[in-house]
Amino acid sequence: MTIRTPQTISYPAPGARPYRRDEEPLAPHVIVLFGATGDLAKRKLIPGMAYLDQSELAPHVQVVGTSLEDLTDDEFRALAKESIDKYGTHKLTDEQWENFAKILTYVPQSAGPEALASAVAEAEQRLAVDDTTEVHRLHYLSVPPKAARAVITMLREADLVTRSRVVMEKPFGTDLATAVALNDFVHQTFRERQIFRIDHFLGKEAAQNILAFRFANGLFEPIWNRNFIDHIQIDIPETLGLDERANFYESTGAYKDMVVTHLFQVMAFVVMEPPTALEPRAISEEKNKVFRSMLPIESRDVVRGQFVGYRELDGVARDSDTETFIALKVGIDNWRWAGVPIYLRTGKQMAEGMRIISIAFKEAPRTMFPSGSGVGSQGPDHLTFDLADASKVSLSFYGKRPGPGMKLEKMSMQFSTQETEQLGDVLEAYERLILDAMRGDHTLFTTAEGIESLWERSMDLLNDPPAVKSYQPGTWGPNSIHQLIAPNAWRLPFERAWREKK
Repeated sequence: MTIRTPQTISYPAPGARPYRRDEEPLAPHVIVLFGATGDLAKRKLIPGMAYLDQSELAPHVQVVGTSLEDLTDDEFRALAKESIDKYGTHKLTDEQWENFAKILTYVPQSAGPEALASAVAEAEQRLAVDDTTEVHRLHYLSVPPKAARAVITMLREADLVTRSRVVMEKPFGTDLATAVALNDFVHQTFRERQIFRIDHFLGKEAAQNILAFRFANGLFEPIWNRNFIDHIQIDIPETLGLDERANFYESTGAYKDMVVTHLFQVMAFVVMEPPTALEPRAISEEKNKVFRSMLPIESRDVVRGQFVGYRELDGVARDSDTETFIALKVGIDNWRWAGVPIYLRTGKQMAEGMRIISIAFKEAPRTMFPSGSGVGSQGPDHLTFDLADASKVSLSFYGKRPGPGMKLEKMSMQFSTQETEQLGDVLEAYERLILDAMRGDHTLFTTAEGIESLWERSMDLLNDPPAVKSYQPGTWGPNSIHQLIAPNAWRLPFERAWREKK
């Protein structure tokens, strides 16, 4: 491979991660997109790849799409154009689209391993500048979990394992036994360092901002422990229903679909110990320590719900016990967090769609304040992270209301990426994660050990789940969620609204 000297390295556009002086620019990549005609590919992956290709962030790439549909190259390009126009947040000019269309090819999965290997070889030839060019491969498995084994087998038979990394979508197993079996199966073909188990929540700017907020500021890290924090909430309700996913959801449910793969991963960023460096191995180890420190999840600390009307959906059993909602209390058995409850909640068909992390601080003594002053009347002080694409952070606290007497009310200081000049530099979660996978950066991905630890701590719940309780669509879930969190209260709906940029 040709190595550029530090003097000849060209730096990426503003907002992109610059190359270190000792870091070589990325090698060209062939991206093999399995499930290229699926919903995720249309909504996120193809538009994301188009933006990365036309930006200065990614290396030179060729995209080979493959799926069950029997399409020609031109038919696949038409599908990609429709996807970008409909779902892309970064719109392409006619010239940019023509440039992207040139790097798209398609091979039906039914054509077999030989046809796929031939398509990849031809793509590599188009990327090779000379005989010394080493082209890498990124295999993105945008397929249902049950199809992952067949894809891995196909990659092995096509001899597409060397110089490769593989991105795998959730859920990774459905319990400890299936997770261990899947890890063992994949490890027969790929080494752990080649495997990227994706969680798009961690690709969001706001999730990474948690690390910066905690470890770059002397103000908060000293109080980030059981002595000052009363409890933590991670609340991700969704207004969306299930549409055509009901058949898949019936065998999965909210816990396997959302909690293990998303909420626990976000929780690890919130509660992990400071890593020795902000680099993949150190961060993965601290996340895994969190998972090893989790207490087993017991049924008495869980509320499962099912929205009214779920059992009438196509593909759903009329006596289904699958949860479309779940709220639970989690304990971390280590020095920093012993005794601090962490409450998680997510569900379908709920009142609002939000992605909130809320840190509740312990309340100050109220004895010095006169009766009726309002101190404590609106709950404890909170530090809140909004994980939306335009991320926000808020610190709420009590202050004196102007005027005579000592009347207190909740106030807040808020920050939003909408208020910065770098809003245009924010990458979509999948864009960032695809780029990180090409770099070989595991920071925002989970490991085999981490996934297996989470399933191990979930076994009591999976073996003896509490019965589901019904809730009306458009609400916050079953009423028993309030007993779960008592004497505290859920922060959603908020006591104070976010301030929007005018």
